[in-house]
Amino acid sequence: MFTTLTLQVRINPYFKYSQTCRISIYAMTKLAKTLKYGAFSLGLILLIGLLIPEKIVIPVLGATKNDWNHNTFWYSPWGTSGVHKGIDIFGLKNTPVVAATSGMVIFSGVLGKGGNAIAILGPKWRIHYYAHLNQNNVAFGDFVNINTQIATLGDTGNAAGKQPHLHYSILSIIPIPWLATMESQGWKKMFFLSPHKKLL
Repeated sequence: MFTTLTLQVRINPYFKYSQTCRISIYAMTKLAKTLKYGAFSLGLILLIGLLIPEKIVIPVLGATKNDWNHNTFWYSPWGTSGVHKGIDIFGLKNTPVVAATSGMVIFSGVLGKGGNAIAILGPKWRIHYYAHLNQNNVAFGDFVNINTQIATLGDTGNAAGKQPHLHYSILSIIPIPWLATMESQGWKKMFFLSPHKKLL
C-alpha cells in the first residue's frame, strides 16, 4: 500500500460540502521523473541539432551570386507579405533546384502564394523553404543530401506570369532575439535569416 496524501478541494464556494481527493505520492513521483527525463531528452535532441555543422550551397544549379538582388531580403513594401522574407534566385524554367543543405523533407506540396513548394528541416533546427517550383521531386519524410536535386525552377503561385525564379527562405525554429530590429516586422527577424548572407 502506497503512502497517500489527502487534500480537501472545494467544488463550489456556494455549497457547504467538499470533495476529498486522494493523490498517490507514488504516482506524483513517477510523473515528476517522467517529466524530468522527457525534458532532458528534448534538451539533448535540441543540442544535437544545434551541434550538426551547417553547410549551405546556392539552391539553383549553375546559379551565382549575380542571379539574385542582394538588397531584397526584408525589402518593404513587398506585396501582401509586407516584407520579403527571402531572396529570389532567377534562372531558366526547369533548371534543377538542389537542396541547399542536407535534411528531412517536412513539406512537399502546393501553397497559395508559394505555388509548388518544399520545406526541408536542416542542421541548427532551420527550415529551408523553396517556392514557385515547376515540379517537386521529393516527398514528405524523404531525407536529402546537400546539392541533390529536389525540384525544378518555375513560376507557380503568385510568380505566375513573371520571370521564373526560386524564392528561398531560411526559418529558424529556435528564435535568435538579437537579430530583431525596429524596422517593419523587424521582430520576425528572430526567425527569418538572410539567405543572401549565408550564400556569400
